[in-house]
Amino acid sequence: MLKFFWVSLVVLEHIYFLYLEMFLWTKPRGLKVFRQSLEKAQASQALAANQGLYNGFLAVGLLWGMLHPDPVMGRQIQLFFLGCVTVAGAFGGATVGFRLFLVQAVPALIALYCFFN
Repeated sequence: MLKFFWVSLVVLEHIYFLYLEMFLWTKPRGLKVFRQSLEKAQASQALAANQGLYNGFLAVGLLWGMLHPDPVMGRQIQLFFLGCVTVAGAFGGATVGFRLFLVQAVPALIALYCFFN
């Protein structure tokens, strides 16, 4: 049950990231969340949309694993995508800011921990 909660949280986060990056990047909410000016957001809008799409792929991959009819295969799929989220969050934390690590990688790491305990 705890594992389901944490994996679901990571899925919801990545759906939210998709929405922020693809649709709200240049809107007040997106500007506030990503702490950037309108000019900078407009200049990077296409890159943000691409990044948002990748976040959507991570969410869909986790959902696929959660809903897979074979629990062993579903577990492997979830572990793979949680690993991807963790690496992306660690890289973002190192290159963008520690806050990104906390928001993205830590929930994925907790979900991974739940698989082995």
